[in-house]
Amino acid sequence: MTKCYFGVYSLAREQEADLSVNFYLIKDLSRISGNSIHTVKYYLKIGLIKEKGRSPETGYRYFDDETVEALKTIRALRRQGRPIKQIKDELL
Repeated sequence: MTKCYFGVYSLAREQEADLSVNFYLIKDLSRISGNSIHTVKYYLKIGLIKEKGRSPETGYRYFDDETVEALKTIRALRRQGRPIKQIKDELL
């Protein structure tokens, strides 16, 4: 898995987060979870997943391992034929 280090220190320091936590960009989420970047952005837009923070230098959104697992779960449920609305109701 890819660890994203660009801007992580500033993000972690601002949010008083643990530096040992993995932070991912949207492109990393896409690759790891098997969802397209477009799909990840759509899930963000409808509130299925949430960003964990933003880099103050770049404005890039960062996500953690919990988000990766959520995307894998959503993908598995979609493959079973469940509609987005039902998944959203179950997960939130």
